[in-house]
Amino acid sequence: MKAFNVLAAGRIISDFGKAKVLVIGDLILDQFIWGDVSRISPEAPVPVVWVRRESFMPGGASNVANNLRSLGATVHLVGVIGDDEHGAILKGELEQKGIITGGVFVDGSRPTILKTRVVAQHQQVVRIDREKIERLNDDIVSRMAAYIENMLDQIDAVIIEDYGKGVITSKLLARIVPMARRKNKILSVDPKEEHFNYYKGATVITPNNHEASRAVGFEIKDELTLSQAGKKLLSKLACKIALITLGENGMAVFQKNKPMKRISTVAQEVFDVSGAGDTVIATYTLSLAAGADPIQAAFLSNYAAGIVVGKIGIAVVDPAELLKRIKEGIREKSKCQNPNTTK
Repeated sequence: MKAFNVLAAGRIISDFGKAKVLVIGDLILDQFIWGDVSRISPEAPVPVVWVRRESFMPGGASNVANNLRSLGATVHLVGVIGDDEHGAILKGELEQKGIITGGVFVDGSRPTILKTRVVAQHQQVVRIDREKIERLNDDIVSRMAAYIENMLDQIDAVIIEDYGKGVITSKLLARIVPMARRKNKILSVDPKEEHFNYYKGATVITPNNHEASRAVGFEIKDELTLSQAGKKLLSKLACKIALITLGENGMAVFQKNKPMKRISTVAQEVFDVSGAGDTVIATYTLSLAAGADPIQAAFLSNYAAGIVVGKIGIAVVDPAELLKRIKEGIREKSKCQNPNTTK
């Protein structure tokens, strides 16, 4: 492993802007209704929310693209929206943020996926999902595949963001994965637990504890089972790196013929874990594309996730914010290791 310090982190982060990343997956529009609660409804034991405002944010694979763009990368997005108002809002949000939407296709037979979160007093009261999960039109699948194949020579990395909403299929990945490997592109996957067989040959897979447990067929409950799960994932999927996220317990990095590397969480406060996995895969992939080794990339993505969980709603991080937090974290760690050191 190369040294991980402020200088190394700064060099990697400064190269984020040179990277070009293609994101493929399920596009979601996240709607937030912000309000206050002052009483319980007389009709049922539920809070009455007095709405103050509402906002929209890109979600799902769109949020991965948003994270990448916020960190400075050039981002191409591939997915499907409906021929409706919410699709227009989502595409407008993406284009406003500078995300390239040439691979966003309209399917008039299905609505844009919408997740509505009602938030009051900094707490999520309820989430309402509106979606139609059916097999995609063959014509749209063919157009997506052709777009991706045409883009591979122009990008450094591909991220597969699988929310299980219909875009990521075995047929689509059977075309994309071999070609990405032949062209030596970084290929990262944020998996859906039912689809692990689709991802064989990826560079990186980033399941959480639950997803990894389902994939290997046994529960991860301690260091031994965690180590066994990581090794089994590497073997089963023929990937180079398995990054298992462990919530408040940080993350674990696995590489073939190397010992497991545990990384402790650096989150200072946790307000909202929504989208934290999107931040992890975006930062991890971008770090690899910028020249980081697998462990350096994990440290960077861990710090990025620690920032976004301290924010309300679907959040992103920018390069200056990330480097500032890394400097603080390394300084704090140094003080703990050398408690008698003074300025």
